[in-house]
Amino acid sequence: MPLDLTALIVFILLFGFVTWLGFAAAKWRAGDLDLLHEWGLGGRRFGTMVAWFLIGGDLYTAYTFIAVPALMFGAGALGFFAVPYTIMIYPILYIVFPRLWSVAHKHGFVTSADFVRGRFGNRWLALAIAFTGILATMPYIALQLVGIEVVIGAMGVETNGFIGDLPLLIAFVILAAFTYTSGLRAPAMIAVVKDVLIYVTVIAAVIAVPMKLGGYGAVFGAIPKAKLLLATPPAGSLGSFGAYASLALGSAFALFLYPHSITGILSSSSARVVRRNAAILPAYSLLLGLLALMGFMAIAIGVQQMPEFGPGFKAFSNNFSVPALFMAMFPSWFVGIAFAAIAIGALVPAAIMSIATANTFTRNIYKEFINPNCSNAEESRTAKFVSLVIKAGALAFIFFVPLQYALWLQLLGGVWISQTAPAVVLGLYTRFLNGWALLVGWLCGFGLGTWLVVVNNWAPIYPVKLPGLVFPCYIALIALVVNLVVSFVLSPVFNAIASDRARDITVASDYV
Repeated sequence: MPLDLTALIVFILLFGFVTWLGFAAAKWRAGDLDLLHEWGLGGRRFGTMVAWFLIGGDLYTAYTFIAVPALMFGAGALGFFAVPYTIMIYPILYIVFPRLWSVAHKHGFVTSADFVRGRFGNRWLALAIAFTGILATMPYIALQLVGIEVVIGAMGVETNGFIGDLPLLIAFVILAAFTYTSGLRAPAMIAVVKDVLIYVTVIAAVIAVPMKLGGYGAVFGAIPKAKLLLATPPAGSLGSFGAYASLALGSAFALFLYPHSITGILSSSSARVVRRNAAILPAYSLLLGLLALMGFMAIAIGVQQMPEFGPGFKAFSNNFSVPALFMAMFPSWFVGIAFAAIAIGALVPAAIMSIATANTFTRNIYKEFINPNCSNAEESRTAKFVSLVIKAGALAFIFFVPLQYALWLQLLGGVWISQTAPAVVLGLYTRFLNGWALLVGWLCGFGLGTWLVVVNNWAPIYPVKLPGLVFPCYIALIALVVNLVVSFVLSPVFNAIASDRARDITVASDYV
C-alpha cells in the first residue's frame, strides 16, 4: 500500500501536539512530584469534569476504537457484548467504589493492595493482589500499543523488521518520557483533546458512512445472517448465548478492579465526584455502541475485497477493519485526524496504566518487602522507573503471545484481575472472610484461570460440560466461582484456628 503522506503529516502534527501537552502538564495544578500521591494520583484533586475525562479516557481506549469493531467484523454480533457490559459497570461504580475512595482517603491508600493490606493485615494477600494487578494490566497496555501499530501500518508506513517496529518504539519512548516527567497530570490533560477528536471522528463516521451506503438499512442488509445475530444454540448447549452473557458479566466484574481504574477513582477529590461520574460516564457507552457498528460498516463496504486492502497488504486483519473503513470513505486529511484520535486514545490509557502499576509495585512490593524505610522521594523515583519497565513488559505480549483478536488481550487481563474481587470488593463490606482463606482462594482461581486460557489456545471462552448441558463460559467467571467457593469454605476454618480480624486498621466510619 502506498504511503498516504497527507494523512501521515496530519497524524504527526496532532501526535506532536499531545506530546508537548504531556510534558507541559507537569506545571498544571503544580504539586511536589517527588511525592507518590502527587505524581501517581494527581494530588487527589481532580473534580467532576477532569475525573470524567480521565476515567473515560482510562476505560474507553484502543479497545473501543480497534478491538471491539474488529471482533464485530470477524465474529459478528458476539462482539456487541461490550455494550451491555459497559452499562452494567456504572451501578457497580456508584454503589461500591465511593466506599473505597472514602477509606483510601482516610488512610492514605494509593492502591487496592494498600486497602487489602490495611483491611486484612496480611502482606502476602496484598502481594498477590499487587502482582495480579500488574500482570493483568500488561496485556491491556499491549492492546493500546496494538492500536497505534495498526494505524501506523494503515498509513502505508513499513511494517516489516526493525524499521517496521521503529514507529511503535518511538511512540513507546514518547509515552515513557512524559509519563516519567508529569505523572497522572499528563494523561488527565491529554484526555480532553483525545475525547474531542474521538467524538468528532465518530459523529462524522456514523453520519457519513451510512449516507454513502444508502442508510443503516443498507448497512445491516449487507451483513451475512451468521454475523448479524447470535447463532441459535444446538440442543444441549447454550452456544453463543452463554458466551455473550458470560463475557458481558465477567467483563463488568473486572473493569473497575484494574489498577488504572482504581487510580482514576482515587485521584478524584471526593466520593461525591465518584458518584457523579457513575451518572455521567454512560455517555461513553453510547459512543461505544456506535463504534461497534463500524465493524459492520467495514463489512458492508467490502474492505477485504478491495485491491488496496487485500491479502497483499501485510497489516490486513480483523484489527485493520476500522482503519480500512476510514481510508475507503474519507479524504486523507480526515483519515489523519481519525488515526490520531485512535493513537491518542491508546496513549492516554497506556499512560494511566503504567502509572497505576508503578504505584502498585512501589507501594506493595518495593516498600513492603524490599526497602520499608524508603523516603517519599525515593518512593516516587522508584515508581517513575518502574513505569518504564512495565511498558517494556507490555511490548512482550505483542511480540510473543499469539492472539487472533486484539480484544483477547483485554479479556486475558480480565481472567486474572477478576480474582482480586473477593478481597477488594467483598472486603469493603464484610470481615467474615479470612485473609489466608482469600489467599488460597486467589491461588486456586488464578491458577485455574491461567491453565484454562493456555490449554484453550489463549481463547477466553471455555466449554463447561454440565450434566445434559454445555455452557461456553468466559474463563474469568469460572475461575472466580472457584475462588469464591474456596474463600467462603475456608474462612470459618481459619477464623476458628486464628482469626485475623484484630489486624484490621479500618473502622466502620472510614467507609462513609
